Amino acid sequence: MSEERNMWAQAKQATFAQLTGSGFAVKNLKLPPDFVWGAATAAYQIEGGASQDGKGKSIWDIYSHLEPSRTNGENADITCDHYNRIDEDVKLMKSLGMDTYRFSMAWSRIIPQGGRHDPVNEAGISFYNRLIDALLAHDITPSVTLYHWDVPQALYDRYKAFLNTTEFRADYERYARLCFTRFGDRVKSWVTFNEPYIISIFGHLNGSLAPGHCLEASTDTKTEPWRVGHTIILSHASVVQIYANEFQLSQNGKISIVLNGHFYEPHDATKKADIDAAQLRLEFYIGWFGDPIFLGKDYPASMKEYLGARLPSFTPEDLKLLKDTYSINGFYGMNHYSTKFVRQLTTPAEEDDWTRNIEESSVNNKGEEIGPASSMPWLRIAPGGFRKMLNWVWDRYRLPILVTENGCPCPGEADLRVAIDDQFRQRYIGLYLDSISQAIYEDGVKVEGYYVWSLMDNFEWSSGYGPRYGIVHVDFDTLKRTPKNSAYYLQTTFQERRKDVA
Repeated sequence: MSEERNMWAQAKQATFAQLTGSGFAVKNLKLPPDFVWGAATAAYQIEGGASQDGKGKSIWDIYSHLEPSRTNGENADITCDHYNRIDEDVKLMKSLGMDTYRFSMAWSRIIPQGGRHDPVNEAGISFYNRLIDALLAHDITPSVTLYHWDVPQALYDRYKAFLNTTEFRADYERYARLCFTRFGDRVKSWVTFNEPYIISIFGHLNGSLAPGHCLEASTDTKTEPWRVGHTIILSHASVVQIYANEFQLSQNGKISIVLNGHFYEPHDATKKADIDAAQLRLEFYIGWFGDPIFLGKDYPASMKEYLGARLPSFTPEDLKLLKDTYSINGFYGMNHYSTKFVRQLTTPAEEDDWTRNIEESSVNNKGEEIGPASSMPWLRIAPGGFRKMLNWVWDRYRLPILVTENGCPCPGEADLRVAIDDQFRQRYIGLYLDSISQAIYEDGVKVEGYYVWSLMDNFEWSSGYGPRYGIVHVDFDTLKRTPKNSAYYLQTTFQERRKDVA
């Protein structure tokens, strides 16, 4: 990779002033010597092998083949073909100096039909064993997400998956116990669910992600998204309890959940209603899951007051489970990308309103943008909001934070030269790492690691292959991998930041 390294060395000398928003200056602040870095992916987005070796269909296998298409006419049947390229991809990670790799397991690759009485696919087990062993052989720590949006289609067909709490919990418990049994001797970091907010709202209210439930007949977007969230919370707690009671002592691992969220600033900083809206939006986004899971208590009072009977109630047994398991969560998994302005609307809300009638925007009342835009208009460089988010989560939950996803797609990245010389992404990453350093050393927040999203360009859900979040470029015709300059930036910046405090 000497040629790519030379390209990166030359790019490092180039000024970031060419970028939009050049007033943002990267300081390359220090990070703790034991701070870990790596990259994250999701099974459906990179694996391919959609029906290879006995894999069953997931909701994304079905959703991405609907007509008319809801995924830009594209699917992930092959995508990066990671299923057949483990050795190449792990060697690539090693060459970039990664400490850890966060990936998800495809439930339907392990149990094709998904249910607690359904057969196990040993070929799927073998695939993940090979991946885990390859990572460890290269001194890369595996971090496993059990569920990243891809429930087996068979469970959705049987009982609508998350909408049946009792059935889903039982099936998910069996799947999780199987994974702990087969992989837990080597996996020491577990995540139960990735981004339950997205599963609940985008999969079951507005229909922009699989299973697109709200677009079906006889759906109730007023109540069903909250039922989905309720199911996830209780399923998480059940699996945490199983891990603690049956596996943790012998396997010596940690388990938690990953929550995503923007930070919010008031649209008009002089209006109390907008100031309050910023806090309320965080409670509806993060507190919805964080308070029951990390505090062992009921939903935030603001949610109960606004949603009333739309929000499911925890039984005494549920609350006992939450109280018994909240302290077992070993870290707070944070997926964070950007910050938005919010204002409290006074017009009547829709019946299925999920934001507490709060409007989000990238521009405030003065016409000021929150930050330079990436190739996704909602994702803007706003490192100050990231620092505030780290503080908000730490103050509320007092758990060590792992930044389990953070990254961006560059403007103009369809051009290969821009994609490789991805100065916008390097600027974004550098600023967000500086915010982590400030949160640690100036604010006293405990942040233990950073996983960039994503290892490589991949199938970006409903956007298909348009946005490119990877630090490694993938040519989807040839499947050639080419590290971008941001990959070398990350490798070198962690070497230098650690050296400063060694």
